[in-house]
Amino acid sequence: MSQPLVDSNLPTHLISRLKTGASAALAILVVIAACPCIAKSRDNRGFLLRDPAVSKSQIAFSYAGSLWIVSRDGGEAKRLTTGGHERNPAFSPDGSMLAFTGEYEGNPDVYVVSAAGGVPRRLTYHPGADVVVGWTPDGKRVLFRSSRAAFAFGVTQLFTVPIDGGIPTPVPLARAFEGSFSSDGSRIAYEPTQQWQQAWKRYRGGQTKAIWIANLSDSSIEARIPRENSNDFNPMWVGGTIYFLSDRNGPVSLFAYDTKSQQIKEVVKNAGLDIKSAAAGSGAIAYEQFGSLHLLDLGSGRDRTIDVRIAADLPEIRPHFQKIEPRRIQSSGISPTGIRAAIAARGEILTAPAEKGDIRNLSNTPDAVERDPAWSPDGKSIAYLSDASGEYALHVRDQNGMGEVRKFDLGSPPSFFYSPTWSPDSMKIAYTDKRLNVWYIDLAKKTPVRIDTDTYAGPFRNLNPAWSPDSRWLVTLSAEALHVVAEGNADVILHDHGTSRKIGSVIPGSVIGEMSLITQEPATADVVVSLVQGKTPSVPVDDLSPRRFVSK
Repeated sequence: MSQPLVDSNLPTHLISRLKTGASAALAILVVIAACPCIAKSRDNRGFLLRDPAVSKSQIAFSYAGSLWIVSRDGGEAKRLTTGGHERNPAFSPDGSMLAFTGEYEGNPDVYVVSAAGGVPRRLTYHPGADVVVGWTPDGKRVLFRSSRAAFAFGVTQLFTVPIDGGIPTPVPLARAFEGSFSSDGSRIAYEPTQQWQQAWKRYRGGQTKAIWIANLSDSSIEARIPRENSNDFNPMWVGGTIYFLSDRNGPVSLFAYDTKSQQIKEVVKNAGLDIKSAAAGSGAIAYEQFGSLHLLDLGSGRDRTIDVRIAADLPEIRPHFQKIEPRRIQSSGISPTGIRAAIAARGEILTAPAEKGDIRNLSNTPDAVERDPAWSPDGKSIAYLSDASGEYALHVRDQNGMGEVRKFDLGSPPSFFYSPTWSPDSMKIAYTDKRLNVWYIDLAKKTPVRIDTDTYAGPFRNLNPAWSPDSRWLVTLSAEALHVVAEGNADVILHDHGTSRKIGSVIPGSVIGEMSLITQEPATADVVVSLVQGKTPSVPVDDLSPRRFVSK
């Protein structure tokens, strides 16, 4: 879902100021310390090595938007390409060349380069995305996927293109995302569909991925690798075995399917983080797990981590000035007077004037991420979330940037927190977390109080609490409320300093005393809660009818 460049709730004159002036005026010095990954490179910590490919003597991978190559024994990696956001490397069967996806001309296309280095050569020119998948067994053509001839949105097909260039030839399958040829090229193990969200862990919906085996002479499906609605992907056909990645036993791990016995076995036992990608070549499989590279010898079964060291000039990590363009503004809030706005951009909290004055960097912590600024109703303070300590905490400081930052623990266990919301008296802050808890913290007492826990997440996480004008009550919508909004009802819960009670179901759009539920898009349960008239509703003890609130 696209995000607005500037918060639409800001005053018109401030929006204009931010849109027209931010590019020229909003510049901060991004100070990045010496990259810790260099000192720790012997155990790969600090790296994010992706998309491994393996040949008889080398492993290629993507890192920092470039392709790199290293010995199968590990050691110092050599940069092979640069300047085109290169990814998806695939060794030719003889290991002499690499095919990869590059964006040198601003569009993802298929390229090849010598494994010894040199100038990449472009093979495809279609305006759509062409993504490298592998090679034909004879090493004369590169296999890639594209939607250039798709019959529907979201559908891709496989094509091959000669390494000397030419017109791509479609693989005779109606739809395919990834695939691997048998050794004689007569059959292919492939994924017929793609997922819109491949990182959705343990997904078991309608887009779970299967691996089919097709005979290319007549496009018939010879077999389907057995599964029970698991996500099977990344097929690698080696001899009479199809290796693949699957989450059928929990975390994504490596499995093998014997094409003769039709039996499946788990090759790599994995109780940790998912294996993200893998590639076979020359009697081994290289795979990626949590940013490190591993090599499995298919003959001996030995599985080891590859020690990769990288020493390179990476301009992105050098200290430099960074212009803050409007599209980089992640969130914002207006001061009570409308004179200044608080802005979160590139991990810093800044305030900008509507008309005259300087831009202030309140956080000035290049090695931490600060976000979600909220200006206190009395105009004196700004609250925001910070991971400077290693876990997210609430930071509150004077809006002028002077004085010490007040830091507040947000509750246990550590979590990802959202949207600090001040009480009208500027003494308390409410917030939510990824575990569907609703919290508030009294800034004087400094102890977070969990006041409610929801049962499941709605599509747009509409848990954000709202304060009553006297700062005594909080109102939230439960997950059940979001779930039944399309049917015309919603549950409202009032919280009084830790005591919660459901006050009934209400009709979206109806006005209930001083409380109004406004549904802008009922079909998507986009609910906004607002308190009006400046008074707090009291709940009749003997009648919880949502239409019978009275004012204090």
